[in-house]
Amino acid sequence: MQYRIVLTGGPGGGKTTAADLFRREIGDRVVIVPETATILFQGGFPRSKDPKALKYAQTAIYQVQRRLEDVQAALFPGRTLLCDRGTVDGAVYWPGPPQEYFRSVGSSLETELARYDAVIFFETAALGGVSIEGGNPVRNETMDEAVDLDTRLRAIWSKHPRFILVPHNPSFFKKISFGLAALEGLVAQLNGSKPTKAARTPVRRGGRKP
Repeated sequence: MQYRIVLTGGPGGGKTTAADLFRREIGDRVVIVPETATILFQGGFPRSKDPKALKYAQTAIYQVQRRLEDVQAALFPGRTLLCDRGTVDGAVYWPGPPQEYFRSVGSSLETELARYDAVIFFETAALGGVSIEGGNPVRNETMDEAVDLDTRLRAIWSKHPRFILVPHNPSFFKKISFGLAALEGLVAQLNGSKPTKAARTPVRRGGRKP
């Protein structure tokens, strides 16, 4: 059986960095599904805050996201998929109520949550007043917008039964280390193998590290 883990959170949370480091750490046990929005916007898809344009963009991102996941699943049937964002994210970026987003793509929140076996949520650094400027050239959110997106993303993704929060930490190294331990523990749990000692960090659903 193939598993899917979503890495999500507000802009500037470190999820993309964590995914890349984790892939390097455990190699061919996982495969990355890259962030669809970045692929499209870097490829020339217009990015606008106009409501109609936003709706077209989020609909396109949803369709490409699903196909990317399907392609990676077909190419690497024995690996766990690490999805840099998931199909639920679009409901928060949609310029309207989440229900309208799911209707527009012909789905529901329950259906999209069920696509994934676990969710690891990386809080945005903006919550700690830390700049979110970084390696993503298409990011255009302000600090306040990043905090707002983080709050709304957490509210919707935390409905998943296997939700793990990686809270903001003034030390990016400690935050990523905590996130990597959570990832390794999840992959081991889902695949029925024993995690390493470093991965046995206790986490609470939707909570902080004890």
